[in-house]
Amino acid sequence: MLDKIVIVGNGIAALSAIKAIREVDEDSEIHLFGEEAFYPYNRVRLSKGLLSILQEDKILLQKREWYDDNNVNLYVGSKIVSIDTDKKVVKLFDDGLISYTKLLLAGGSSNNKPSIDGIDKSGVYTLRTLQDAWDIMDGLKTCQTVLIIGGGVQGLETAWVLTQMDIKVILANNSDRLMRKQLDDKSSKILENKVAEKGVKILFNANVSEILGSDKVEGFKLSSGETYECDAVIYSIGTSPNIDLLKGAPINTNRGVIVNERMETNVEGIYAAGDIAEYNGNIFGLWNIAIEQGKVAGYNIAGKDTKYKYVPPVTTLNAFNLSLFSMGIVDESKVTDTLVEENMEENTYKKILIKDKYVKGAIVIGNIRLSPALKSAIEKKTSLEGIDYKNMPIDGLIQVLKTK
Repeated sequence: MLDKIVIVGNGIAALSAIKAIREVDEDSEIHLFGEEAFYPYNRVRLSKGLLSILQEDKILLQKREWYDDNNVNLYVGSKIVSIDTDKKVVKLFDDGLISYTKLLLAGGSSNNKPSIDGIDKSGVYTLRTLQDAWDIMDGLKTCQTVLIIGGGVQGLETAWVLTQMDIKVILANNSDRLMRKQLDDKSSKILENKVAEKGVKILFNANVSEILGSDKVEGFKLSSGETYECDAVIYSIGTSPNIDLLKGAPINTNRGVIVNERMETNVEGIYAAGDIAEYNGNIFGLWNIAIEQGKVAGYNIAGKDTKYKYVPPVTTLNAFNLSLFSMGIVDESKVTDTLVEENMEENTYKKILIKDKYVKGAIVIGNIRLSPALKSAIEKKTSLEGIDYKNMPIDGLIQVLKTK
């Protein structure tokens, strides 16, 4: 008997699962549901593409014909609102019902909305969907000053785009440095200096308490009492998994859908992958991890027993004329050896974190051509046994790693 596989969500985790399924099983039915009115597209491209005319066909994950070629039934603009695990059916927004034999939850996450007075005023935006991007570019045509709430990768990429449009940017960051989870103090300072060089005003330890204006944004107020003028606000303060559709279902959740190493939930035949999945207490929300989890889920759905192996988180940033790479463990207290080379004048920084003769993490600013070798060493758990890495330049160690 052929399976009828329903996939909720049509991001990179879902498409990775489909590719894995079709490697093993060419015949089972696949029904792919996406809430947005677009074919599956590359969400990572949104903030990078704000300067250009973002066209749906230019950022698709796969060409439109790929779905027919792989016998995938694609439903766009179709939101699944609930799941009946006893009857094995999902309910659509229009009360339609679709049965399944196996189900993959890959509905991703949504941007967190800050609890700020006035956050619903006209001129407040967030960036999660293609429609969001279009709304931002349309709404900022006459703006002179924009507040960005959040100093993560998306907030920084957006700030970079706006500065190139000659829009004044104020960046409100709730911690004492940028990209706190991915960078150490020195690399964060290099980034801060480059951002400030381009005229971005950075407010550290800043808690925005109110968006000012009658109906439309006219400024903002900090909890400290300081006020600033601005014409628009874009917030980017993290995401939360889309698990509302699971209310009433016996699927175990915490912050996300709890899965084991096969990406299985506690309910037989139901899997989860990507930004919605919580594995070993972690929700990573990262592209490379979503791809791997989707692949593992797809193989297991198709009957090929596969276990998820830890994928170190990778973060890259290309903005403010700076290239940045961060991967794996960046906390020195969690490793045994640390190699550092820096040139603050040239804005270059290299740091390799080693534990028990294995590379566990890295931060590179400047020449990120080093990053593939470091990424490979971390992922493949390349041993440094017999290498005198403490007494050689980092570039020399990279060359050795390339031969491993």
